[in-house]
Amino acid sequence: MKGLLKKLSPFAPDDSGACSVLYELGGITVICDAGGCAGNVCGFDEPRWFEKRSALFSAGLRDMDAILGRDELLVKKLALITEQVDAEFTAIVGTPVPAVIATDLKALERMSEKKTGLPCIALKTDGTRLCDYGEELAYYRIFERFAEEKLPVRAGKLGIIGATPLNTGETDSSAIKAAFAGEGSKIVCFGMDSGLDEIRRASECEKIIAITPSGIKAAKLLSERFGMPYEAGYPDICPLPSDGKILSDGDLKGRRVLVIHQQFLANALREKLERLAGCEVTVGSFFSMEGDYMREGDLHLDSEDDLTALAGKGYDVIYADGRFGRILKGFGGRLIPLPHFAVGGSLNKDVKL
Repeated sequence: MKGLLKKLSPFAPDDSGACSVLYELGGITVICDAGGCAGNVCGFDEPRWFEKRSALFSAGLRDMDAILGRDELLVKKLALITEQVDAEFTAIVGTPVPAVIATDLKALERMSEKKTGLPCIALKTDGTRLCDYGEELAYYRIFERFAEEKLPVRAGKLGIIGATPLNTGETDSSAIKAAFAGEGSKIVCFGMDSGLDEIRRASECEKIIAITPSGIKAAKLLSERFGMPYEAGYPDICPLPSDGKILSDGDLKGRRVLVIHQQFLANALREKLERLAGCEVTVGSFFSMEGDYMREGDLHLDSEDDLTALAGKGYDVIYADGRFGRILKGFGGRLIPLPHFAVGGSLNKDVKL
C-alpha cells in the first residue's frame, strides 16, 4: 500500500517543512490546529526550538471551533499577537482539520492582512504529505511575495535555498557556508541565520544553489524574475567516514551501492563514491525526486516494502538513515548510517563515527 509504514515512525510532514522554512524569517507563524500539530512541530521536527527563538504559535482553537471553521477567532487571536510581538509578516500553516473541513486559507490570508496590516502568507499544507512538499510551498510563496525588487548584483554573493535541519541535519549555517566558501565571498543560506531582509535582497545574488529538490521551484522563480543562474548541488557536510576510510574500510571498489536520502545529498554522495571508489551507485528517496537530476535506475520509494524489495536486488552496501535498519534486517550486505533528520531525528553533531 502506497505510503504505508508498519515498522518506521512517520516522517516529518508538510506542515513541519513549511514551519522549518519560516522559522528564522522574523514573521509570526500560526499553525491552524487545536494544539496537537504544533506540539509535533516544536517537540519533534524543529531542533532549533531549544536554540533560537521564533514566533511560532498554535491557533489554539477548541475542537469545535476548529471543526466548525470559526475563522474569525483565529484572525482575532493573530491580531492580538501582532500587538505584542514585532513581526514583518504573518503566516498561517494548514493541518489535517482545516483540510478536512475545506477551510478557505486564501480568505484567511485576506482577513488577516486586513485585520493586522501585515502581509500574510497562508500555506495549504494538510499534514498528510512529507516535509519537502511544505518546504517547496513556503520557499516559493516567501520569494514570490517579498523578492520583488531588482537590485544591483553583488560580485561573489551566493544564495542557498533548502537549508533546513530536516534536510541537512544542521541547526546553523556555518558548516554549509564553509563547504561553499570556494564558490563565493558572501554566502547566504535563506532562512538559516538570515531573515526576511535577505529574501528581499535575493536579486543581489550572482547565483542560486538549491541543495534540495524543495528549493528548485523557488530557484526557477528567481531565475525567471531576475535572470540569475541557478543549479542543484549539495555541500560536503555528510557525517561519513573520511575519504580514506571510505576506500579502505568500506572496500567499495566494484561494489553495488544504494544511497537513500533526499535526492541532492544522495547525488553528491554518489559522485564522491564514484570518484573515490569507482563503484556503481543508485539513488532512491521517499521524498521528491526531480526528473532532471535522476539517472537511469534511480527511483522514488512509496512504502517500506519498496525499500525491502530493493535491498534484495544484489546491493552490497546501503547508505541510509539508521532507522531503516528496522526494515533491512534481512539485508545481507553492509548498512552504513547516513542520518536524515526528517526520518530518524538525528542531527549531524549527534553522529559518532
